[in-house]
Parts: sequence; structure tokens; C-alpha cells
Amino acid sequence: MISGPDIARDIKSEVAREVEEIVSLKGVRPGLTVILVGQDPASKVYVRNKQMGCDEVGIKSEAIKMPDSISTEDLLKEIDRLNYDGNVHGILVQLPLPGQVDKNRVLESIFPEKDVDGFHPTNMGRLVAQEDCLVPATPSGMIEMLKRKNIGIKGKEVTIVGRSVIVGKPIALLLINESATVTICHTRTRDMAAHTRNAEILIVSAGRPNLIGGDMVSEGAVVLDVGINRINREDADDRLLEWRKDDFDKKGSTLIGDVDFLEVEPKASYITPVPGGVGPMTIAMLLKNTLKAARMQLGVNI
Repeated sequence: MISGPDIARDIKSEVAREVEEIVSLKGVRPGLTVILVGQDPASKVYVRNKQMGCDEVGIKSEAIKMPDSISTEDLLKEIDRLNYDGNVHGILVQLPLPGQVDKNRVLESIFPEKDVDGFHPTNMGRLVAQEDCLVPATPSGMIEMLKRKNIGIKGKEVTIVGRSVIVGKPIALLLINESATVTICHTRTRDMAAHTRNAEILIVSAGRPNLIGGDMVSEGAVVLDVGINRINREDADDRLLEWRKDDFDKKGSTLIGDVDFLEVEPKASYITPVPGGVGPMTIAMLLKNTLKAARMQLGVNI
């Protein structure tokens, strides 16, 4: 089992130490500003978790809350102000945004050196060109997991299920840059099982619960499950009701991944659980990106 919380804890302690080194060298505390538009409950939780992570490592955090009626232009003005604020080293706009806001214009307006989400086209382009850049947190977290578990990547057959800009595409680029042989599957893939069975490392980020069964995974594969799916009691089968009985008794629901854990775990050499796998790495790597952004802007090499 690959424990996300354990690895994330190690990364946070490393970040906290480097933050204090920057403070002692430059007299400046790295700062992250998160913009939250509207009242989406899940977004509020994510923003709160990011602020708690900043508090843990000594990064100064600020949340700017804006009404869901905001225009693209007004949001761009706020981002422009933050771009030129020397105390703000990282800017993150919490997604999703309301329909009237042009998401691409918003994300592209953040200075690349402050784009701690790694979604700016300049950072994506640098990732393609194998140049130093800020990389999306979830994909870089998975690479960190593999390396810290001493799981070799070079020359490995890797299959990725899912082609999103947030996970699928950037993790493919990172793995190619690590000299893996990468296959990407998606909704139009004709025989997905043929590709997943060929994988020595399988990464699943499709947003479909239990998409990958035991018959789709080879013996000894490394399986990283990025899916987070909430299943209510009335939608659970008997097997899930028994396995997650405590969750259903306490909350009436449980979280599962895109991989059928009960079927796949016995075959995998390494596997990430859901919850407690890839998820905690996202916050840890966001903090690491904020630290990196501050180092670049302040001219600090540690």
C-alpha cells in the first residue's frame, strides 16, 4: 500500500524547513492567494484545506472570496493586482468557475511564475520542452510517490486511463520525460483492457467508480488510483456495504476510486487506496510549488 498521508507529511516537513530558510535569508515569507468565486460547498472545503496546509508549513495564505455574479473583466482586474503584488508568490483560482466567466482567459492571465496550479500555457509548454516550470500538483505528486517508493519508471510500460488537462496529459508528459513508454486510454479507446493488462504501471483518472476490475490488471502491476467517487448507501452493492460498513453507518456514504480495490489489490505489487492515496499529495505538491515560485521570484537557491 502506498500511503499518501505519510509521503505528504514528509514533503510538508521539507517545505516547512525551506520556508524558514527563505524567511531568514530574505526576510520575506512565501505567500499563496486563493480566489474563490461563489458558494460551491466542495470548493469551500478545498480552499480551507489549502489554507490549513499553508498554516502547517509556515506559508502565508489569503483567500479572496468573490460573488458568483462576477464578470470575467472584474476577476481579471483582481488577478492583475495580485500579479504585481510582491508579497504574493502564488496565485490559484479555485475551479469550477461560473458559466459567465471565461476560464481560459482567467487562467492565462496569471503570471506563469505565480501559476502554482501549473495550468498556464507557458508552463504546459515548458513541460513539453522539458524545461524547468511549475507542474500541476496531482501529476507531480504521483511521480513523487513512485520515486519515494523506489519504483523504477525508466523504460516501464505505463498506461494512463483519462486524458484531462489536470491529470492525464501532464502525467503522460512527466512520465515521457522520465523515459517511460506511455499509452493513454480514453472513452474512445476500443479495447481498454488490452492496454491496461499490458501496463507495468497503471494510472487511472477517469471519474468512473470501479472502472478497472481485477481482470484488467496484470500480476505485479503498480496501480495509482486518482478517482474520487462518493457512493451513497442506496447505490452500494452488498460487497461495498460490508467493506465500508463503518462509513455507511456514520455518514451514509463512502469514497471509492476508479479501481475496484478489492479485486485489484491482491494482484498489484503497489496500490494507492481511496481515500488515503493520491489525494493528500495534491495539497503537499501545491505547497511545494508555492515554495518553488517564491524561490524563483526572490532569487533563492536552496
